[in-house]
Formats: sequence, structure tokens, C-alpha cells
Amino acid sequence: MRVSDFDYELPDGLIAQQPLARRDASRMMIIDRRNQNWTDSNFISFPAYLSSGDLVVLNNTRVFPARLRGRRLPSGGQVELLLLNEVGPNTWEALARPARKLNAGALLSFGANELQAEVGGEKPDGVRVVRFDYTGDLMSVVDRIGETPLPSYIKPNPSAAGNDRNRYQTVYAKDRGAIAAPTAGLHFTEEALNQVKATGASIAEITLHVGYGTFEPVRVADISKHRVAAERYTIRDDVANAINGTRASGHRIIAVGTTTTRALESATNEAGRTAGGAGTADLTIVPGYQIRAIDCLLTNFHLPQSSLLMLVSALAGRELILAAYRHAIKEKYRFYSYGDCMLII
Repeated sequence: MRVSDFDYELPDGLIAQQPLARRDASRMMIIDRRNQNWTDSNFISFPAYLSSGDLVVLNNTRVFPARLRGRRLPSGGQVELLLLNEVGPNTWEALARPARKLNAGALLSFGANELQAEVGGEKPDGVRVVRFDYTGDLMSVVDRIGETPLPSYIKPNPSAAGNDRNRYQTVYAKDRGAIAAPTAGLHFTEEALNQVKATGASIAEITLHVGYGTFEPVRVADISKHRVAAERYTIRDDVANAINGTRASGHRIIAVGTTTTRALESATNEAGRTAGGAGTADLTIVPGYQIRAIDCLLTNFHLPQSSLLMLVSALAGRELILAAYRHAIKEKYRFYSYGDCMLII
């Protein structure tokens, strides 16, 4: 299949620029794979689609303020880094802007000169290796001067910056390490989680640190040639046991988000058994891949021609998903990170 097979036209006005006042006030489309149709609903009705014995799996990664804005020394020109991965003592891989001017040896300063950096080598896709110099604890400095790394389709709004730190984060976020939120989880409140438990369903948490690979553009025409970059995940042994027990008893695994799905699929063998422990999610899930770890998926609406849209299509079928997207556009659903969601059953 080709990347162009996953294209659709979205009016700019349907790209959600800010979260709703209430997390759980989003709309939710129900995609019924068996009957090949959909129903309009609301996220507040999510528990109604659960049964006693089901297991809802969340990704509890925590977003950190990975975007650093600063200046180049000695010229004072503006620069920006998006921290990606720690690769050594005080050393990170990062995306840099303006990339063409930040060659090896470039010196940078952030905050009130609280953090300095020297650009090292360049890796594929414009990734730079950057070594930091600072006083104290690096992550404490980053927390103080960094910004929430919102996606580029959300227009900058300085007055909302403080709110973004809270709202571009799930209420159950624990393990710091993501540069993007697992956005399907943004709809949950503590009350919604309690309502899930009241159905007799259980909740389990895994951790996958969302990295650049999740939202990196697909740059090849043939999707079989695209590879999503590996991301780190951890599944506790008791969680793996709960997943395997749920599956053995004939109940359903409901993944909240594509990142949860990718972690579970990476940890589950062809016999359908999920292994606990730490690992790397290195699967590229596209139509033709046989989903084996999950039964249902709660997910937001994804960008055209993106690897996430392909993953969702692997579960529900490209034709059904794109038809549902056309309906969502007609009905003016809100798209992307701060937008509405769909539940694929």
C-alpha cells in the first residue's frame, strides 16, 4: 500500500487548538468492526461499553518540558532544541532549529545563561547530539526553563502555557520521559476512572515513553518501507499476568491509545502471551499486520498519511476508518491531540 492511500482533507478549523474546559466532555465515535458502521456518542459514555472482567490498559508516561528556546553564542541568534533521548552523561539527542546553522561546535545558551550547550555530531533526519553544561541537576533546570512540547499544528498561545503543562498530561501520568502525551488518555478524569472500575472492569498501567518516532512523518511512498523508531517501554510482571489472565478468561483487553497498543503488541508473542519487563517497541504496525494483543482501542483522530492512522487501520480496516473520518469531518468533530476520540470495538 502507498502513503497516499491514507490521505484525507481536513479543514483547519477542525484542528483543536486548546482543550475543552472539562477533560471528559469530548465527543466519542464508536466504530463497530463486526457491523462495519459507527455511532456518535460522548466520552462520558465510555464505561457503558465495558463489561465486568474487561481490562483497560493505560500508558502512564509523563511528558517533560522538552522544548528549550535560547540563543546562539556569541551572535545572539534564536535557537530551539527539542530533547529526544539521553545518550550519555549530560548528552542528549535533539531536534534543532534552525538546523542548517547549528553545525558541530556551535555554542548555545538557555534561560538566564543557566544552561549552556555545545552541538556535537549530526545524525540522520537532522538529529543533533548536544552536550550540556550547567550547575545543579539538569532535569531541574529543564523543568524550570523548558516548555511543554506541543505539536506544531497547535498554534503558540503564551497565555495558555501554564494550562498546557497541566492539560497536555494525563491525570494518571507518573513516569517521566515522554516528549508527547499519549493523547487518548487526556479525556480521563479521576471520576471517569472510578466509573470504569464500577463496571467490574479493571485498570492496568504500562509505560511507553512517547518519542519522535510516534509522530515522525512518513517520508516514503511505499508504507512497507517505513520504520517507526523504537521507543522504550516497561510492563510490570503483575500487569503482564493480568493481561494474560484476562485473555485466557475470554474477556477483552481495551488499549487506551496507540502507544499502549504498540507496547503491548511488541511484548506479545504469536501465541498471544504478553511478557513482562522492559523492552523496546520496534514494530511498525500497518494494514496486513495481525493484531494479537488487544481487542478494543480508544484513540484520538490522527494526521493524514501518518503511521498512527496506519496503525488504527490495521485494527479496523482502512476503508472503515477513512469513511468514519469523513463522517467526523462532516459532523465537525475536533481533531488531533486536544480533540475528540473514537472507540474501536
